[in-house]
Amino acid sequence: MIETSPSSPPQVDVVLPCLNEAEALPWVLDRIPSGWRAIVVDNGSTDGSADIARALGAHVVSEPVSGFGAACHAGLTAATADVVCFCDCDASLDPTLLPSIAAPVLNGTADLVLGRRRPTTPKAWPPHARLANLELARLIRRRTGVRLHDLGPMRAARREALLALDLTDRRSGYPLQMVVRGADAGWRVTEMDVSYHPRTGRSKVTGTWRGTWQAVRDMRAVLAEAPVTATEVVGVGVQGGGR
Repeated sequence: MIETSPSSPPQVDVVLPCLNEAEALPWVLDRIPSGWRAIVVDNGSTDGSADIARALGAHVVSEPVSGFGAACHAGLTAATADVVCFCDCDASLDPTLLPSIAAPVLNGTADLVLGRRRPTTPKAWPPHARLANLELARLIRRRTGVRLHDLGPMRAARREALLALDLTDRRSGYPLQMVVRGADAGWRVTEMDVSYHPRTGRSKVTGTWRGTWQAVRDMRAVLAEAPVTATEVVGVGVQGGGR
């Protein structure tokens, strides 16, 4: 990874929620696009992940409140770039693909882009996780009308517009709430294929049936919320303008 100098603001900030990812971090951070800033959000790691990330040049944020959403939102609030990407920190997704995910946001043709995971091996995506994902995609279509195939963790949007959504979920429902509230606000939501590899280490969510269905439960709660439209969606479209 090439660090961005203090006098040169990052083109894009990349939020990397992290819980005990010491083994994967060197590979992930080495593949962050040049000129982009990696924001590693340490969510209670006990394996030295924060120290490794810091030594590799990442901006490290500590989030003591446990939960995937808590880590993602801490990274979002720490970001300063106009466009923010999110990516898992377990080496299942290749950060070199982020420019293609961010491009529609940067050029103003989309407001939120999600990476549709395409597993490289059967082990990359367990059957129970795929089934849960299919169900969520169906529920998203029914709730918002947005046709997605995957609630992908690799994504891009404009920072101020994301903050304007006032996301409140701090657990597994955070990625879904971003899509739902964005759709409610009239965002152009799209997806692009990305390769999905077996993760390094054990998944905290999809590695077990229990973790998967707990996540589904969190997401069902988000889908049951009354529609909320952001009072002001800024930073969307070409040169920060409207549609």
